[in-house]
Amino acid sequence: MKFPPAAVETITDLMRWRRDVRHFRADPVPPATLERLQRVMELAPSVGNSRPWRVLMLESPDLRAAVKAEFTRCNAIAANRYDGEQADAYARLKLAGLDKAPVQLAVFTDLAPAAGHGVGRQTMPETLEQSTAMAIHALWLAARAENLGLGLVSILEPAVIARLLDVPPNWRFTAYICLGWPEFTDDTPLLHRVDWQRNTATPWRRV
Repeated sequence: MKFPPAAVETITDLMRWRRDVRHFRADPVPPATLERLQRVMELAPSVGNSRPWRVLMLESPDLRAAVKAEFTRCNAIAANRYDGEQADAYARLKLAGLDKAPVQLAVFTDLAPAAGHGVGRQTMPETLEQSTAMAIHALWLAARAENLGLGLVSILEPAVIARLLDVPPNWRFTAYICLGWPEFTDDTPLLHRVDWQRNTATPWRRV
């Protein structure tokens, strides 16, 4: 298939408006929409076609509360590394949408998937986790195309989440995702907007 020039503009717009969302409405996401997002995620590339991502949808209020408690614990530890005005600025940041996001996903990487028979990962086993990251990015763009917001919660201790969800020992925690309808949309990253960290260019280098 040959894509028209407008496709470039569309994908650029999706990338520009893809934000790490932390402010959600509590409205549920229709099952049909979630099914479409799952299908797009399955189109992501993976090393040796291993499909190593394992996704758990947390619906239990107790499990969600436990994840939120772990975030609160880890965030308090993270806050201690800042002083003065920077500490005050950190305290004002909203770094997770755990309070309202209607869909919450724990994503793991299977470090020993049978699929793929080991092709492509003997010298670079980290490509399994890179494959999971690409699947998450595909989900992220597809969610944005559905006018949904997606946010990653990275202030969590992986071992604690793995124990909490009682996953197999060969599953490594990769990401916790909040998904839902954003309270607002903005093409400016939150940390840029609050002057915590502005975008910096990373140009390609010729060698």
